[in-house]
Amino acid sequence: MKLFGSIPSPYVRRIRMLLADRSYEFVNLNIFSEQDRATLIRLNPTRKIPMLVDQEQVIFDSNLIYRYLCQKLALPALSWPQENQIILINAANDSLVELLICQRSGFDTNDDKLFFNLQRERVGEVLAVLEQQVQADAFSDWNYAAICLYCLLDWIAFRNLWPMDAFPALTQFVSANQHQPGVASSDPRLAG
Repeated sequence: MKLFGSIPSPYVRRIRMLLADRSYEFVNLNIFSEQDRATLIRLNPTRKIPMLVDQEQVIFDSNLIYRYLCQKLALPALSWPQENQIILINAANDSLVELLICQRSGFDTNDDKLFFNLQRERVGEVLAVLEQQVQADAFSDWNYAAICLYCLLDWIAFRNLWPMDAFPALTQFVSANQHQPGVASSDPRLAG
């Protein structure tokens, strides 16, 4: 199996952490370089990472990759509450990616514009719900949902994307899980 992605991506990192004790090849792409972009386009028409290539099968999305790996590696399937947790995590992650891309494109994402306002509103609300869930021990087991949450929160810190002072349980969650398998080896700060 080959996992294609970039070191800083929280979506790629969640699969790398999931596979931390398994044999696979990680192909680090710079999706903005001409050569790596050509690889991305050739493998994935959505032009997003991660992608998993297993023999002739190419899987395009981290959530689908997880489902594929569940079948292939006999991993536990997600419960409905875990599916909802991942939807929350992905919503915040997607909004933060959009804001980051807009910032890198020269937009002031603090402007009072509908698109920016909706993204900031979504992130704040989702983080508040996740804070409550962590306080209620909904992420006490180290599983795929917890891995996804860890990747989101550490990526927020890495990119300095959101003030976390109002979310002490989320901050504690990151501290408490920083020694889990695959965390150190997939740290986005290793990208240089």
